[in-house]
Amino acid sequence: MALTHMTLRDFVIVHELELDLSSGFSVLTGETGAGKSILIDALQLALGARAEASVVREGASRCEVCAEFDSSPPLHNWLQEAGFESDLSLLLRRTVDASGKSRAWINGSPATATQLRELGEHLLDIHGQHAWQSLTRPDAVRGLLDAYAGIDTRPLKGAWQTWRQAQQTLTQAQAAQSTLTHERERLAWQIGELEKLNPAVDEWEDLSTQHSRLANAQALMDGAQQAAIWLEGEDDGGALRDLSRAIQGLQSLGHVEPQFNALAEVLISAQAQAEDVAHSLHSYLRKTDLDPQGLAQLDERMGLWLSLARRYKKTPNELPMTLAAWRDELARLDAAVDLESLQKAEQAAHKICLQMAQQVSKQRKKAAAPLAQAVSAAMQQLGMQGGRFEVSLQTQATLAQHGLEEVSFLVAGHEGSTPRPVGKVASGGELSRIALAIAVTTSELGEAGTLIFDEVDAGVGGAVAETVGRLMQQLGQHRQVLAVTHLPQVAACADHHLLVSKAAIQGQVSSQVRCVVNEERVNEIARMLGGEKLSATTLAHAREMLGQTANAARHSAPSGKTPSK
Repeated sequence: MALTHMTLRDFVIVHELELDLSSGFSVLTGETGAGKSILIDALQLALGARAEASVVREGASRCEVCAEFDSSPPLHNWLQEAGFESDLSLLLRRTVDASGKSRAWINGSPATATQLRELGEHLLDIHGQHAWQSLTRPDAVRGLLDAYAGIDTRPLKGAWQTWRQAQQTLTQAQAAQSTLTHERERLAWQIGELEKLNPAVDEWEDLSTQHSRLANAQALMDGAQQAAIWLEGEDDGGALRDLSRAIQGLQSLGHVEPQFNALAEVLISAQAQAEDVAHSLHSYLRKTDLDPQGLAQLDERMGLWLSLARRYKKTPNELPMTLAAWRDELARLDAAVDLESLQKAEQAAHKICLQMAQQVSKQRKKAAAPLAQAVSAAMQQLGMQGGRFEVSLQTQATLAQHGLEEVSFLVAGHEGSTPRPVGKVASGGELSRIALAIAVTTSELGEAGTLIFDEVDAGVGGAVAETVGRLMQQLGQHRQVLAVTHLPQVAACADHHLLVSKAAIQGQVSSQVRCVVNEERVNEIARMLGGEKLSATTLAHAREMLGQTANAARHSAPSGKTPSK
């Protein structure tokens, strides 16, 4: 996985820029204020950094950043799981408009900033120029050791949160024991009252329908009786007889007017339906009777429904759901009142969390010495001969979400001195070198294919600067390394040299980035050595530095491969 191409449009002071990047070790150099860190900022935006309107070039409506990477099987898996197309290359694109609103795409499909950040963890590892400041933060120090040891503390954090929740539940139950008991008694009494009624879902609607029918039984029976009389008559009269006569009259003239036969057929159908209605009315009257006792029972039950509904300020239809909710609440209170069960749950959660923390402690103790030795070795190369780096693990009195110990870094700047906390013993230059030593040591661990060093060599000079360049060059043999630097010794060690410059285009200042080789590169190294006025001495010195680093790289490179300059 390596960064292969970048495109910037209207980003900060860049109008338009397309840049191809190569594997190995590349440096970005340029005058102060030329915008050497703009590419780093653009990359961070493409990988999910917070979008702000200030990144849009003045006068433009929006900016756009595209970053293309080589892909790999692990990335294919991530892309497929997240629903994105996987290909031989990975294209990230992000735009920000003048109001600060941003949009993002992964391989052409819309994406969120969170997805960009997740993907960025697989692609880039950035070490900033103030990396040394993190050496004084306990969380950052602990994170470095855990990364070196390959420890995933997320399960421990989850177990700790579970234990703390169980602990909080137990504490609350103990403090509110009397209140909970009173609340439980009140709730149990209310449930008992409703259980006497035992209201069923939809029962109120059925009761209302039955009550309405029984309360109006006499009127219903009278109506059915009268309808039957109108249909059949009291002495074979009524509508059915009249229908029969009409049918006969039409049929008798059907041979003269065929249309009458069709009309007679319609009346025959109506007669059959009317006869069915009359039959149904007689059936209803046989089955229906006044039921004053049943009506009284319904009155009594509906009265109980209404009484309970008024008491608890509910509608009758809400009583079944209210009873179910109270039963659930009572079960919760029973569990809360059960202190013994809560104590057992808290103890079990604490035991699990403690076991995980102890396992993390073992891994930290195992990794502390190798990390200290590796950083100490890097310090020797960076001009701190005899210096010593130590990883201190101090056991805490209480179990925390990060484990059982606090982690701190101690350093002795020279031989014979006692290691002390980094922030108290080291100077600014030493802090930068220690941070760089840690960065070089831990950068070999991550899965990111591209390492970026943004002026981490600040405060470094002389022979140490050359060592920094060689260290980065060595890293570049295995991974893509991109460094923003102001040190000619570091720049001379690079496989590829990118020059950042600033020029006025159409009345506006714009940054440009281009790859320099041969004499252009010599001139840039000479400028870094002696300033804007290039002398024969600085040019000769620049050629000498490039020649020396080329020879050193040729001897350290794998057989048959010579880094290009």
